[in-house]
Amino acid sequence: MSHAPLTFAQWQEKAETLSINGQAFINGQYCDAASGETFECRSPIDGRTLASIASCQAEDAEQAVSVARQVFQAGDWSRMAPRKRKQVLLRFAQLMEDNLEELAVLETLDMGKPIGDSVGDDIPSSVNSIRWNAEAIDKIYDEVAPTSDSELGLVTREAIGVVAAIVPWNFPLNMACWKLGPALAAGNSVILKPSEKSPLTAIRVAELAKAAGIPDGVFQVLPGFGHTVGKALAEHMDVDCLAFTGSTKVAKQLMVYAGQSNMKRVWLEAGGKSPNIVFADADDLDAAAQMAALAIFYNQGEVCTAGSRLLVEESIYDEFLQKVLQHVDSWQPGNPLDPETTVGAIVDNIQLNTVMGYIEAGKQEGARLVAGGERIREETGGFYIAPTVFADVNNSMRIAQEEIFGPVLSVIPFKDEDDAMRIANETDYGLAASVWTSHLGKAHRCARNLRAGSVWVNTYHGGDMTAPFGGFKQSGNGRDKSLHAFDKYTELKATWISLG
Repeated sequence: MSHAPLTFAQWQEKAETLSINGQAFINGQYCDAASGETFECRSPIDGRTLASIASCQAEDAEQAVSVARQVFQAGDWSRMAPRKRKQVLLRFAQLMEDNLEELAVLETLDMGKPIGDSVGDDIPSSVNSIRWNAEAIDKIYDEVAPTSDSELGLVTREAIGVVAAIVPWNFPLNMACWKLGPALAAGNSVILKPSEKSPLTAIRVAELAKAAGIPDGVFQVLPGFGHTVGKALAEHMDVDCLAFTGSTKVAKQLMVYAGQSNMKRVWLEAGGKSPNIVFADADDLDAAAQMAALAIFYNQGEVCTAGSRLLVEESIYDEFLQKVLQHVDSWQPGNPLDPETTVGAIVDNIQLNTVMGYIEAGKQEGARLVAGGERIREETGGFYIAPTVFADVNNSMRIAQEEIFGPVLSVIPFKDEDDAMRIANETDYGLAASVWTSHLGKAHRCARNLRAGSVWVNTYHGGDMTAPFGGFKQSGNGRDKSLHAFDKYTELKATWISLG
C-alpha cells in the first residue's frame, strides 16, 4: 500500500481526534471485564491518560476459554477448508492495511515508538505476517509413510485447539501477529492477552478480524495484568497451547503453571543479551559502526535482539568506539509523533527507572561512561533517556549480563576469534548474534560456534518472514515466523491402516 507521508501537525491532529476503545473482546463483542475493574492507559509521550482499559480476571478467562473451546469443537473455523481460511485471513490483513494510520497512531501513543517506525515498519510487518501465513496454509502437505503394500501410514497435522497468546509491549501488534498468523491459519481458537502497557492495537484489530469474517469466539482479546488474567490462562485446564514473548523470568513461571495444570504446550520467546562482534578485518568499519548504533538504539533499545554487547577486536577498539560515538547524536529522543524522530519514549516510568538503575550500576562497577547516561525531556511529562554508551566493559558486569531493555550499549574488547566466541557465549541468553568480517571461513566458523537462534553476518536484524526466529538457552524455545511456526500450533498424528 502506497502511503503519502504526513506532517508532524497531521499526526498530532490524528492523535487528538482518535477514538480509543479499552474494552475486552469476547465471543465477537466488546465488553467490560466481569468485575467492572479498569486500569489507566497512559501515553509515555507526555504522561496523559489515553483510555480506561478493562482489567480482565480469572472469570473473564473462564468465559473466553469456554467460548473458544465451543467454537473449536463446532468446527466452523477449525474444519474449514484451508483455502477458505486463507481468504478470510487475507481480508483481515487488508482491513489492517486499510486502517494503517489509525493503528500506527495507537501504537505510537501507547508505547512511545516513533510514528515513522509504526507506520513504516510495525504495522506493515503485522499485515505481512497475517498475509504470509494465510498464503502458506493451503500449500502445506501432509505425509504418507513408506510402507509395505499391505499397510498405509499417514502423518497428518491437526489444529491443537485453544491457544492463549501472551505478547509483550515493545512491538505490540507485530509480536501478536507473529502468533495470530500461524495459529489462526492452522484452525485454532486464539485468545490474545496483550501487555497491560500497550493493549490498544490488539483491542482494535479484534473488530477488524470479525469484519473480515473470522467467526465469533475464534479470536478474542483479554486486556489485563499478567498476574491475574495471564496467570488464569496459563493455569487453565482447557487451554491447549501457551505462546509467549517476554522476559525470561515470566517465561519460567509460565512453564511452572503449565506443569501444574494440564501439561499444555508452552512456546517461549524470552530475553536476550546479544553480542555484536566486530573483527579488524571487517570490510567497512564505518557501516559496521552505523549499524552498531542502530542495533542498540532502535526502538529505544526495547528490543529482545538488541545488540547490547558490542565486542570489538583490540587492535581497532579505540578507533571503532569513536566511529560509533559519531552516530549517537542521530539517535537522540524526540517527540514520537514527529516523522523526523528516530528514538521515542521509554514505555513507562517503571521501565525508565529500571534502565536508569542499570546505568548507575554500570558506573559503580567501573565501566567508563562515554555518552548519555541521563534522563532527558522530563519537562514533557514523558519518559526519555539519552542514548548511553559504556566503554571498557567487563563481560562479568551486570550491564553485560542482564537484559536492560533500554538504550544502553556495553562495549567490550576481545583479543582474537576464540576470545570473541568465549565472551559472546558467556551469557544465559542465546537469542541472536552478529559477526562483522571479510573472511568467509571465519564467518562460517563463528556462525557455527555462536549459541544463538539467529546469527547475522555483516548486518544486524537480518531476516524476514521466511526465516525462523527464536532462541537457544534461556532465550526460550520454539520458533516464530517461517513454516516452522506451524509446528507450535498443530499436533502431529500418525494413522496406521492395515490394508490386508
